[in-house]
Amino acid sequence: MKPDTVGRPGGGSAVLDPLQEAGLWTGGIILTLDGERRTEDLRAGDRIVTRDAGMAVLRGIVRRRARAALVRIRAGSLGHTRPERDVILPAGQPILVRDWRARALFGADHAIVPAARLVDGEFVTLTGLAEVDLWRLDFDRPHILYLDGLEVASAAR
Repeated sequence: MKPDTVGRPGGGSAVLDPLQEAGLWTGGIILTLDGERRTEDLRAGDRIVTRDAGMAVLRGIVRRRARAALVRIRAGSLGHTRPERDVILPAGQPILVRDWRARALFGADHAIVPAARLVDGEFVTLTGLAEVDLWRLDFDRPHILYLDGLEVASAAR
């Protein structure tokens, strides 16, 4: 007997790997042209400050509930005031690394890597699985955003 896969293209699993989950967390502070705003307060049309383009217009924002492996990054552990406060991200959230870690760990001046790849057990730690609200910011193309002083990649549409 075939399993019921209605609504799943190709019959794939409806459950995502918690280590691959990505998104911005509720309460995260995003830098906009109008100042700092919480992730959940952003709206389509907001002008977001980006590392790669200067400014990008937010086309849409999607909130979803997910079971994700979480990574805690202690304040200041990725550089002076980076992040500005302790941050919890889903393990799969891509982060731009552009310091000695990029050269030592990835052999490049900069690298975009999932938060889980930065776990060192002291300053960047896995905190376990949790049900969380994740926010995806949609733009015309992917960008590098400022979240609590970290440089994180927006989702590709």
